[in-house]
Amino acid sequence: MRILVAEDLYLLRDGMVRLIEAYGHQVVATAATGPETLHALLTWRPDVAVVDVRMPPTQSDEGLRAALAARSELPGLPVLILSQYVEQLYARELLTDGAGGIGYFLKESVFDADQFIDALERVAAGGTAMDPAVIAKLLSSGSSHRRLERLTEREHSVLGLMAEGLSNQAIGQRLFLSESAISKYTTSLFGKLGITDDDNNNRRVLAVLTYLNNP
Repeated sequence: MRILVAEDLYLLRDGMVRLIEAYGHQVVATAATGPETLHALLTWRPDVAVVDVRMPPTQSDEGLRAALAARSELPGLPVLILSQYVEQLYARELLTDGAGGIGYFLKESVFDADQFIDALERVAAGGTAMDPAVIAKLLSSGSSHRRLERLTEREHSVLGLMAEGLSNQAIGQRLFLSESAISKYTTSLFGKLGITDDDNNNRRVLAVLTYLNNP
């Protein structure tokens, strides 16, 4: 994969570059400020970008806003947000375009290299990779959504794990259910959410975005 790394802390940025390259991927560009990030995203159009939220010059939400601006110019540009913070307003805006290819992890939740690279690969493929802590934060700020209210407790659990980027097999292992049982739950929740696309991968993305965009 061709990857862009946007992080203002040199040691962390350099460490990610070395890690990514150790897994056989190419880092095509790095950026240390919000404006640099936007320019690099539009110039290099990477297969996926790792972007911090708080970057110079304001150290507020420069990175996340750069990702938003880039995706408005290049719909579906895959971005994995890696930050110490959950910026709810812009995180929701990032999810509302419905294009997929989105991930959001807290730095403290990344425990090993395989987890990080797996998240990058899922996002690059157009899927989602969401930190459970980020999901909890986003959902805690919203009120109920009529379509989501139709889901059973088990379907909510399946959808939450789907948002983390888990496959049906992995969800089944987490919930101690068979893969066929998980398949039935996903089919049911797709129907309740009104998602009828024939592409199963696209349906998963749409379901997750509905879940995370709960207003």
